[in-house]
Amino acid sequence: MSLERALELAERGRGTTHPNPVVGAVVVRDGSIVAEGWHERKGGPHAEVVALDAAGERARGATLYVTMEPCTHHGTTPPCTEAVLSAGVAKVVAGSLDPNPEARGGLDVLRDAGVDVELQDSFAARAQNEAWRTWVSLRRPFVVLKLALTLDGRVSVPGTRWISGPDSRRRVHDLRAQVDAVAVGMGTVRVDAPQLTAREVGAARQPRRLVFGSGPSDLEVRSGPLDEELRALADEGVQSLLLEGGPTVAASFLREGYVDKLMLFVAPQVAGAGLQFAPEVEEPVRLSRLSVEQVGDDVLLSGYVREPS
Repeated sequence: MSLERALELAERGRGTTHPNPVVGAVVVRDGSIVAEGWHERKGGPHAEVVALDAAGERARGATLYVTMEPCTHHGTTPPCTEAVLSAGVAKVVAGSLDPNPEARGGLDVLRDAGVDVELQDSFAARAQNEAWRTWVSLRRPFVVLKLALTLDGRVSVPGTRWISGPDSRRRVHDLRAQVDAVAVGMGTVRVDAPQLTAREVGAARQPRRLVFGSGPSDLEVRSGPLDEELRALADEGVQSLLLEGGPTVAASFLREGYVDKLMLFVAPQVAGAGLQFAPEVEEPVRLSRLSVEQVGDDVLLSGYVREPS
C-alpha cells in the first residue's frame, strides 16, 4: 500500500509542478510509514528530498517508495540519487522509470552504490504523468482524441447541434481545463465556430485554442504538416492536446500515429444520417486498458492507442 499512498501524495502537486511531473514519496521503517513528501512546485525540492528530510535519521536503513525513480539530473535542484545515498536508505521501490534522457537511470546509480532497488513498473504510476512522459520522450504533446457519436457512428445529426447529453458536455469542459491545448479541424470551425474554452468548471487556466488547417479563424491556426506542428507545440511547452475535431482531422491524426488515447462519448440514439466516424487506416487500431463509464444518458468508452511508457 505504500506505493499507492505515494501516488495519492503525488496528486497534491497537480497544477503547480508544470512543466515538471507530479511525484510522491513515502519512507517506511519496520513496517510503518515514518515520513511522506511530494513535489509541490517547479524549482522546489523533489518528493524524495521532502520525504527524506522529514524522516531525518529514521531514513537510515529504511525503504523509500517513490512513484518515479530518483533523478540523476543536476538542474534547479541536485540529483535525488545523492539525497537517497546521503540519507542511508537501504532499499528504493519505484513505481516507474524516468523517461527523461537527461535524468533517467537513477535506479542503476543506486544499485551500483549498493542500495537494494525494485521497479514495480506500475501502470498507474506511468499514467499519472502520461502527458509529461510523452512530451519528454517523443517531443510532442500527448494527444487525446475525443468524439461524441451515435450508436451508428455519426458525429453529426441533422437538425441538432448536440449529440451527447449535458453531463458529457460538462465532462469535456473538465477535460479542457486539464490540458494545455484544445484543437479542431477547419471543417469544424466553418460549421460550428467553437469557442473551445473551459466553462463553468472553475478552470484555473484556459487552454490554447488551435485549429489544424488553412483559412481564417479566431483560433490559433496551425497549417503545417502534423509532425512539424506537434514538435513546435512541444517546443512551446504544450504537453497535452485534446483533439475535438470532426472525422477528417481525427482520421489524419490516427493515420499518422499521433493519437495516444481515445475517448468516445456514445449517445443512446441511431441517427441514420450525418457524418460518420469511419477513418481509413492502413491497419486496425487496437485499444488497451479499455474502460466503460456511464455519463448521464451516454456511455464513455476510453482506451489507449499508445500506453504511456
